[in-house]
Amino acid sequence: MFRGAFSIWGRDMLVLKRSIFSELVSVIAYPLTLYLAFGFGLKGYITDVNGVPYPLFIAPGLISMTAVNAAFDESSWSMWFHRKVQRTIEEYRVTPVTVYDIVIGKIFSGFSQGAVKATVVFLVILVLTPFRIDYANLPMYLLCIALSSMTFSCLGTICGTVIDKPENIGRVQSVVIVPLIFMAGIFFPLSSYPSSILPLIQVLPTTAVFEGARDAMLTGAIPSQYLVNLVLSAAICFTIAVYTFNRKMAE
Repeated sequence: MFRGAFSIWGRDMLVLKRSIFSELVSVIAYPLTLYLAFGFGLKGYITDVNGVPYPLFIAPGLISMTAVNAAFDESSWSMWFHRKVQRTIEEYRVTPVTVYDIVIGKIFSGFSQGAVKATVVFLVILVLTPFRIDYANLPMYLLCIALSSMTFSCLGTICGTVIDKPENIGRVQSVVIVPLIFMAGIFFPLSSYPSSILPLIQVLPTTAVFEGARDAMLTGAIPSQYLVNLVLSAAICFTIAVYTFNRKMAE
């Protein structure tokens, strides 16, 4: 079961292994710069948020952002590149590999890349800054990261499947993904929003990702409304990803 999916995942991991150093340098630079700029730059002006020191408030979100961004990037660009340039998807289709194997393999690849890159960012922040956590809280945090990486892997797979022009994938990231990430309370508490739009912000999948990850890392528990949101988002996105890819292959 899922043998074809693991074969596709293994191939993508070999590709990652060849360029792991350059990938990690570029991935670490962005969240670490944000942490230094906001965590240190603003700590003299914002001492704490809801009783949490500001550098500790933003760190879980930056690590989570690395994971979901990497999951989306890997899934979307990998799917598009293999479909439009290398034609690897067509080669998969003449083998016993099923549609489910291809989609699940790409989801595993996105999740694995997100996990590796988020772990490296976490270690760098841990070494270079005073950021510390209770390691007993890690299992719930990792559950949150796993569900959110699955969601963003599926979204990336959908984009890589339906979008033919590569520049449009970049536009989706700029117009949809980035605003969803920055609106979800990485750098400020959700209570800053006007009460009229706060309910809308609270149901965003990205809010569940970042608020859930922060609560998991600081308290060891994911609030039930965010856990339900994460599970439903992952399940719905997986269903749409399989359906979309199946339709595309039937054309």
